[in-house]
Amino acid sequence: MKNFSYYMPTRIFFGAGSVKKLSRAPLPAGRGLLITGGSSTTKLGYVDKVCAALAEAGHEMTVYRDVQPNPTIENVRECAAIAREQECTFVVGLGGGSSIDTAKAAAVMATNDGDWWDYVYGGSGKGQKIKNQPLPIVAITTTAGTGTEADPWTVVTNGEEKIGGGNDKTFPTLSIVDPDFMMTVPPHLTAYQGFDALFHACEGYLATIASPVSEMYSLKAIELIGKSLPRAVQDGSDAEARADVALANTLAGFVESLSSCTSEHAIEHAMSGFHPKLPHGAGLIMISLEYYKLFADVCADKFAHMAHALGRADGDFVAALAELQKQCGVDNLKMSDYGMENGDFGKYADHAFADMGGLFRVDAKQLTRDDVIGILSRSYR
Repeated sequence: MKNFSYYMPTRIFFGAGSVKKLSRAPLPAGRGLLITGGSSTTKLGYVDKVCAALAEAGHEMTVYRDVQPNPTIENVRECAAIAREQECTFVVGLGGGSSIDTAKAAAVMATNDGDWWDYVYGGSGKGQKIKNQPLPIVAITTTAGTGTEADPWTVVTNGEEKIGGGNDKTFPTLSIVDPDFMMTVPPHLTAYQGFDALFHACEGYLATIASPVSEMYSLKAIELIGKSLPRAVQDGSDAEARADVALANTLAGFVESLSSCTSEHAIEHAMSGFHPKLPHGAGLIMISLEYYKLFADVCADKFAHMAHALGRADGDFVAALAELQKQCGVDNLKMSDYGMENGDFGKYADHAFADMGGLFRVDAKQLTRDDVIGILSRSYR
């Protein structure tokens, strides 16, 4: 039996209508900064609902609405400056991983000197320790993909570097997982996000630092996604399917807290770092079949367990994954549609190792630069 540690300090309220819990949340008195992106959270009334619930608790809110789909260091700097200028006492990330990750990083920079990249490990980050406790972080997810409401990690883009960071200080204080806020996500984004959650669970299951606790969460998340993601894609109003995928996403966030993503995520971050319009989940789907084929020989038992969790009796995980992609209508995604070319694969491989090389170190077997280029080449369309 492996030794392991378990630390999950976030209080999570899960279920339909749980956003109302904000009115009784133990947050510090004063103004809060709500961070979101695009226009959907405003048009759908989510911003108003969150602000109303917090107003019941006596909090005035400032709203920042400019987070990018792949959040940038500029977003972090702007939000941190607002939090300091307005003396905010907590931050709220409302939306997908982009908004919540920006909120986490901004919460750090509101109370610490320097720049976010000073605290990032990998690439050109300086890898400094976060000295001061960040502002309390509230995560309210409107997507089921990143699991960031249940882990300390935050992914930010700085130029062509897209790097994850975080530590025990960047766990959310409080997270709301309300499937009612996910009912209008379009089918293709539901699929992309659901596969991101799936790969968090799969990678965390295969990682060399997996533990009995993380493995339990991994297999349950995989089971829920296999059961309900196709239904959520086909009918976004299916409340049971939405709740299943939302729970799978949160469980996969636990996996990220207790285990780790593997090099699949490092490779995709390099891809979308150079091509910001590439949705992260779509990039993962594009390379997934060729990626997992490389580990079938060294993870045979775990591959069979994952296949069974997806409902495939013969234990062929790669075939089960291909079938799930077909059921969700994402089996024909093309790298070329996002401007990727064969001649760039070496550059992506180099960035994957340089920017997030730590993820390669927890792979079940060590991949080389040529392996990464091969994955990309065989996946290319």
